[in-house]
Amino acid sequence: MGTWNSRGLRGSTLEDMINHSNQIYREKKLALIQKIPTPITPINIAKESRHITLAYFDQKSTVDYIGTVQGIPVCFDAKECAVKTFPLQNVHPHQVQFMKEFEDQGGIAFLIISFTSLDEIYYLPFDELYRFWMRMENGGRKSFTYDEMDKEWQIGRHRDILVHYLKMIQKDINRKSEPDQTAEPPGAVNSN
Repeated sequence: MGTWNSRGLRGSTLEDMINHSNQIYREKKLALIQKIPTPITPINIAKESRHITLAYFDQKSTVDYIGTVQGIPVCFDAKECAVKTFPLQNVHPHQVQFMKEFEDQGGIAFLIISFTSLDEIYYLPFDELYRFWMRMENGGRKSFTYDEMDKEWQIGRHRDILVHYLKMIQKDINRKSEPDQTAEPPGAVNSN
């Protein structure tokens, strides 16, 4: 069996890697992020093993993960993509709406996307996701490409943290707190 900090776990799913990273964050008291289970209603349960053999989804889930990082509320969804084009149908309208409302309440929402064929993982800030989403809603592409991703948002590994996304959250916070470069400076006189 491989160790978590080896490259031998490339076959692990993104979710497994994030769950492990979240456990390390919790142990180090850096963040408390919880995987949100998809609500189901069992239909058949095996009598001997008491395992659910048939069930249906109760309701649409919002996002995969929710929690707090040093007092900042965060929510995100994890997606894997085998090709260099990410179909927006992999994100559902109710998820986009939830993430938008979450950010409107002062939280940080984002996607973690693994381009599995490239062995690269990216943080997609909600405002970028929303830009792609609105492009689709306005009749544009129903996907975005790897080439459209800002490579500065690539998530790396750090020691035993396989998906070290906290660094990207900090970058997202810093970017959002920067003054708008297009806004007029205080005290400027409008010439119109």
